[in-house]
Amino acid sequence: MSDLEVEMLLDTAAVAVRHVRCAGTCRHRSAEECVSATHLVFPYRGTYLRHVGSDQAVADANHVLLFNAGEGYQVSHPVSGGDTSLVLVLSESLLRELAPAALLHKRDALGFRMQSLRIDPRAQALVALLRHGLQSGNIEPLEAESLLLILASRSLGPRTARASGATPAKRRLVDRVKLLMASDLGRRWTLAEIAADIGGSPVYLTQAFQQVEGMPLYRYQLQLRLARALDLLAGAEDLSALALDLGFSSHSHFSAAFKRSYGRSPDAFRQSLS
Repeated sequence: MSDLEVEMLLDTAAVAVRHVRCAGTCRHRSAEECVSATHLVFPYRGTYLRHVGSDQAVADANHVLLFNAGEGYQVSHPVSGGDTSLVLVLSESLLRELAPAALLHKRDALGFRMQSLRIDPRAQALVALLRHGLQSGNIEPLEAESLLLILASRSLGPRTARASGATPAKRRLVDRVKLLMASDLGRRWTLAEIAADIGGSPVYLTQAFQQVEGMPLYRYQLQLRLARALDLLAGAEDLSALALDLGFSSHSHFSAAFKRSYGRSPDAFRQSLS
């Protein structure tokens, strides 16, 4: 039985969107796979690792994964629970128009030079709105296509296409920090606890994370928690309980952080989903 459940949400001449759930039973590296079309993957629930040769990327709600046609890759699930993603396939002409040249291989075949890019809160919110709209049938194809192009443009834009300059060893260290935080998203980690688990001093871990991700460790964790809230809001009956489950000190703390990131309160965002 396949680990994957795939649901087609939209298929037009310009874009195709699939909703993909993976049970995540393969804890270690899977057999090598490849895809037939270059596309973007927006994980919004769960965390996994994608391996291309000796390189790896953490797939979580703070990133878009860039898959190249014909390029072999493997996945592993060091964090239990599986994962769910929104998969966006654009026509080659649109993708070439949207992607900065610095992101693409200098080859005839369309392909990205990087495995992943960090996305911002607005892109996370667009993923949630599009997923709910397409699954419920409350969004028309033209509007969906327009929003999907905005999502792709925002995710591939120059402000995200940054090279950290960090060594592979430092990137692997930061990946371990990400996986540790993802293993218990609601836990109020301290630097000392992370350093004890990962190894290295709190100062070095803080500096390494900033260099690799371009943002402080605490803010990265906060954005993961808020992205999880985007996923759970539609079915949450008690927002105070949701806030506490995600590690916020109170409903007001959660609401203030949510509004700063997404421009509206959790209640207002939930209303927009329905």
